[in-house]
Amino acid sequence: MQTIQEIKQALQHAAYEDIPAYIRRFREDERAGVKKEVERAEKRLKQWRDELERLEQMKQYEYQYWQTYDYVCGIDEVGRGPLAGPVVAAAVIFPKDVNILYLNDSKQLSEKKREELYEEIKEHAIAYAVGMANVETIDEINILQADYVAMRQAISKLSVEPQLLLNDAVEIPLVKQPQVPIIKGDAKSISIAAASIVAKVERDRLMRLYDDVYPEYGFARNKGYGSAEHIEAIRKYGPCDIHRRTFIKNLM
Repeated sequence: MQTIQEIKQALQHAAYEDIPAYIRRFREDERAGVKKEVERAEKRLKQWRDELERLEQMKQYEYQYWQTYDYVCGIDEVGRGPLAGPVVAAAVIFPKDVNILYLNDSKQLSEKKREELYEEIKEHAIAYAVGMANVETIDEINILQADYVAMRQAISKLSVEPQLLLNDAVEIPLVKQPQVPIIKGDAKSISIAAASIVAKVERDRLMRLYDDVYPEYGFARNKGYGSAEHIEAIRKYGPCDIHRRTFIKNLM
């Protein structure tokens, strides 16, 4: 007879697909410790099935357009609101059999989870790319137009040309592909969610590098957003080279 510890290890390390067989195997065991581990395994299995169901809902747009197109591309950007730093956009094309658990709007994920998913996205994507518009561009043409610059740059850098674009809410000017703007698309499309994660991770990493150059502003913590600490630093030290002059003019 297996020990409770051996059963615990087996259940904890079993692949999701194998858990039902383990549960059936150990369900009749009368030991309290085994019953506890079986309950934990059942909970883990339910969470996995719930997540698969959620992901199926998030694939509704992909399923619709994969019937016609092989290369459906999700587009999203981050950094529209900060007082400093660039706006960053990402484009992601997934294969039709992709299945990455916990893909979601990047704002709903912890920093650790975003980093983990970023690596999975890079591993499984047919193609992905990042575009960027710097603070000079933002100040010159406004943040919305700078968003479009970053998005077009990301699209142009893809190693595979997309056939259809799924965008988070916007319609991008000056691109040739058909587009589908989706309100709150980063919570409704796996491709847009993946793009939001890639863009967020890339921008956060960049802001941590800027923190080494301009440590007085706390960029590693606030990522350029208008926290009380950041605003106080601007008033104390003045703006640095990556501050958006059009965003901070009322603070000066």
